[in-house]
Amino acid sequence: MCGIAGLIHKKAGGANIGQEMTDMLQALKHRGPDSTGYALYGAPISNYIMRINLAEQADTKKGFDVATQLQSRNDQVDARMAELGAQVAKKENSTSYALRYEVSFDGDLKNLIDYIEDIEGVEVMSCGNGLELIKDLGDAAVVSAQYGINSFQGSHAIGHTRMATESDVDIRSAHPYWAYPFADVSVVHNGQLTNYWTNRRALERLGNRFNSNCDSELIAVYIANRISEGDDLEKAMRRSVEDLDGVFTYLVATSDSLGMAKDVMAAKPMVIYESDDFIALASEEVSIRKIFDHDIDTFDPYEGEVRVWQL
Repeated sequence: MCGIAGLIHKKAGGANIGQEMTDMLQALKHRGPDSTGYALYGAPISNYIMRINLAEQADTKKGFDVATQLQSRNDQVDARMAELGAQVAKKENSTSYALRYEVSFDGDLKNLIDYIEDIEGVEVMSCGNGLELIKDLGDAAVVSAQYGINSFQGSHAIGHTRMATESDVDIRSAHPYWAYPFADVSVVHNGQLTNYWTNRRALERLGNRFNSNCDSELIAVYIANRISEGDDLEKAMRRSVEDLDGVFTYLVATSDSLGMAKDVMAAKPMVIYESDDFIALASEEVSIRKIFDHDIDTFDPYEGEVRVWQL
């Protein structure tokens, strides 16, 4: 099961992608009610936008000292940023355990993220100049209301509704996945990779880290690693269809593009609507029709197909 969705506005100025993606994901709730996630791309800024979680949602309900522990972790994040020369231009608490930073930093981004994540229980959810990755437990309506997503203006987005099958119901196992330590790369995936561990070990030997045991995270790191080796997005995705075994359909987003790939057996569903100005993709057509008030024509991609749309 699980449901994935994506959209991209090719016209300058963007749109309320937060509301559009919420509507699309809520229509896919029946495919996965455990958690919902968004990778939203707003207008790029010069600073880095960092989304940081201090704990799992469940951890915040365990006792009276939780607030003290969260504040301690928050203070440590601030201290470590300052220690490495990251200047905080803006800081917001989305929830008691989820923070949003805008940071000026010209040092080694990987080193900064590793140092922050060395704090017990802390995870950097995403980092980029336009990407904001938000995921939590519950359906799209719940998560959107919790994080104020319905007013998010931007150019493109991907999202995911999850039914937990092989890993825990927690934020760490939810999608999308950010491709640490590469800025502005995210992935959502429906399917299963059968050569996950072989590829994960190879990527770890190159210095990449994984925060979960979910095979979807592998796709994000694989794509970003190929881009770092000189591939453009489409070439990296075409290589993935050859290198990754299993049944899968995935969406990948970067700062200026949205891509889709299906494996050669094409067992996992995907429906596409495409016009000159707007593209929408989802596991089911009902999701796309949630953002249109008129008839539209959709089509299914072929087996092994890769498509990339640029802003």
